[in-house]
Amino acid sequence: MPVTKPAPPASPQTIAQLLQGSAWFPRLDVSAGERVLDEMREVEVAAGAALCRCGDTPLHWYGTIEGLLKWCVTSPDGRSVTLGGLSAGSWFGEGTLLRGVPRTADIIALRPSRVALMPLETFAWLRATHRSFDDFLLRQINERMHWFLGNFTAHHLLDTDSQVARALAGLFHEWLHPGSDPHLQVSQEEIANLSGLSRQRCNAALRRLALAGLLRIEYGGITVTDLEGLRRRIDG
Repeated sequence: MPVTKPAPPASPQTIAQLLQGSAWFPRLDVSAGERVLDEMREVEVAAGAALCRCGDTPLHWYGTIEGLLKWCVTSPDGRSVTLGGLSAGSWFGEGTLLRGVPRTADIIALRPSRVALMPLETFAWLRATHRSFDDFLLRQINERMHWFLGNFTAHHLLDTDSQVARALAGLFHEWLHPGSDPHLQVSQEEIANLSGLSRQRCNAALRRLALAGLLRIEYGGITVTDLEGLRRRIDG
């Protein structure tokens, strides 16, 4: 009987591929695109390490090439509030650059991650010379603000299952998390981080959502089988 060889691992995504898959880069002219690509840099962030910390001077705009990070605020006594996840394809950090003040939150890698860095000078030049880039930022800020308002409501009005459903559905936001696959390579601990719940409460909620036919809990991740059902769970 012939032996089926496993498929070779996919090649890691590059900065160029991240840019081409974004909503803003393909709208630049050729010379601007070449300058952006030339000035971008990449950094690797180990699981549990910080890409940037509260109080840091903002020097870059960020794009997640690979991995998963969380945006969080930690109090002096160690309590932490997660504001959201940042998966592959996410661009973030524009608010702090536009305000020109030290960062007010931490960006922590939940797993080994690769992040593209656009220098502040390049970011400012794009804003000054390309209206399409400013339009993108306006839409991005509006979408994120709408999501934050929904999170505030969720943590005050929704039950545990709905909070977990919201954290999962958020990873499929077509603007903030473009290109997500139905199979999410996220651990239950990572989902607990994103939903702001203990691991035990999150795991129990995931099991109930699985029994409801909305997802499958698998080795190495979760497959969302009914995204619209998850969204209805949030709205309901």
